Amino acid sequence: MTVRFGAVTVDWLGYATVRLESETGAVIYLDPGRYGVLDDYDARDGDLVLVSHDHHYDPEGIRRVAHEDAIVVVHESIDAGEIDRVNDQPEDLPYEVERVRADESFVLGPLDLFTTPAYNDPAGPHVDESGEPFHPDGEGCGFAVTVDGVRVFWPGDSDVLPFHGDLDVDLFLPPIGGSFTMDRREAAALAERMDPGLVLPIHYDTFDALETDADAFVVDVANRSVPVVLDDH
Repeated sequence: MTVRFGAVTVDWLGYATVRLESETGAVIYLDPGRYGVLDDYDARDGDLVLVSHDHHYDPEGIRRVAHEDAIVVVHESIDAGEIDRVNDQPEDLPYEVERVRADESFVLGPLDLFTTPAYNDPAGPHVDESGEPFHPDGEGCGFAVTVDGVRVFWPGDSDVLPFHGDLDVDLFLPPIGGSFTMDRREAAALAERMDPGLVLPIHYDTFDALETDADAFVVDVANRSVPVVLDDH
């Protein structure tokens, strides 16, 4: 199902993969690929591809969504040499590639973007058996992109962080699967603090560890008087 919000259409294609299109025709992809979500997809229409961290880095997924003149923006920490499932570094791909830090602002043509830190609190619940965060500070980012006046925010694979509630966001795309990120209850409470124009959850039900009750999330958010929708891909 395609969701329209203002001048932007949004498609959640599975896992963390989101396609945004403006009325002027600009196409943006967030974290394309992995876990078969693009196996039957080969649009190659993306002007801009944003990759938040190494778990979401999928060169084949990028090739399926990016056109030949696309710009690919990746977090600075992504290193194919540390990822046993890929061989291509971002710079090996046939696109203009830009590396970014967390907490950085930039302009690409008509699009305003900024990045945010994305990580798990070492003292929180999203740590491995040895107590290490699944997503350490400094190894990923969130992305906010303004498309035709609509600011879309994907926090990346992250806990709820103190600054999140202060962001001015129109369309909020929270991860709600838990296990490695904020869960549905934490995301609902954050949505109330942020008070966006619309909430569309992603990053859930892809595999067992991400299974959650999306309908309960919708009820929770709606009860907080925040507009919410599911994209039943």
